[in-house]
Amino acid sequence: MKKYVMTAAMALTGLAAAGSAFAAGDGRPAIGVAEFKNESGAGWWRGGVGWELSGMLSNELSSSGDFRVVERNKLQNVLEEQNLAASGRIAPGTGAKIGKVTGAQYLVMGTVTSYEENTSDTGGGLSFRGIGLGGKSSEAYLAVDVRVVDTTTGDIAYSRTIEGRSKGGGLSVGIFRGGFGGSLAHEEKTPAGKAIRAALVEITDYLDCVMVKKDSCVAEYRGKEQHRRDSNKKALKLD
Repeated sequence: MKKYVMTAAMALTGLAAAGSAFAAGDGRPAIGVAEFKNESGAGWWRGGVGWELSGMLSNELSSSGDFRVVERNKLQNVLEEQNLAASGRIAPGTGAKIGKVTGAQYLVMGTVTSYEENTSDTGGGLSFRGIGLGGKSSEAYLAVDVRVVDTTTGDIAYSRTIEGRSKGGGLSVGIFRGGFGGSLAHEEKTPAGKAIRAALVEITDYLDCVMVKKDSCVAEYRGKEQHRRDSNKKALKLD
């Protein structure tokens, strides 16, 4: 047990050094994205999806050019170490703070709180060798509660419910791949996949606004939030 504790402490020390170097960067917010959680009844949610969504959001944030994003493997390892420390398998005091270890100033946590999908028959559809052309229209709605935690203080710096919506119809083959991977690969062209992508892009735009651009666009998101609250505080019913 003592040997295990010493090994874990040495590993955390090494990560802390790497994290310190990462933090001394170019002034952009250093951000990490934790595993997404699910509190909805989404049928596409299965093992591994939480980290897949984390990776997809990390890619979106990195592509914006306004953030320095902590690698998933580094963050995942540290979170696992923290879980070990919380369970008592590592002696108290050996688990370093996430920010110190990874260099992340902020940790983004997302929880899928609502998912609804509706498919209606529009008539006139054709089918040839299992490929459907037209004949149906599908809608999907996704709500994600986003919290951004300051790793230095442990306080919630930003929070918002972000929505993703999609509407599709026409070609329905279920054979397209790309963009999504793992358990979500087959959702790429579905209403669910489009709603997921819409939500991730909106989360990226929101974080870019409140953490980087700030005053120039905050009013826009306040307006969106007020509209969301006025429309429905819980969930959206699709006709």
